[in-house]
Amino acid sequence: MSAERDELLRLVRQIPEEQVPLALAEVQRHLRPVQSSWPPAWFGIAEGDGTDVGARSEDLLREGFGR
Repeated sequence: MSAERDELLRLVRQIPEEQVPLALAEVQRHLRPVQSSWPPAWFGIAEGDGTDVGARSEDLLREGFGR
């Protein structure tokens, strides 16, 4: 653990209980949101049900798919 993180933890332990909600909100404001929902927004944007890709996988690989 870095010295800065140790110092942050030490300071957090000193926050008076009544100021914890304000401090928590301030820390959360500095964190970037993490996508936690599944499926992601782009999921399923292609036409069809996906079975075509599986059925044609050998042809797609032979043609150089992914290069």
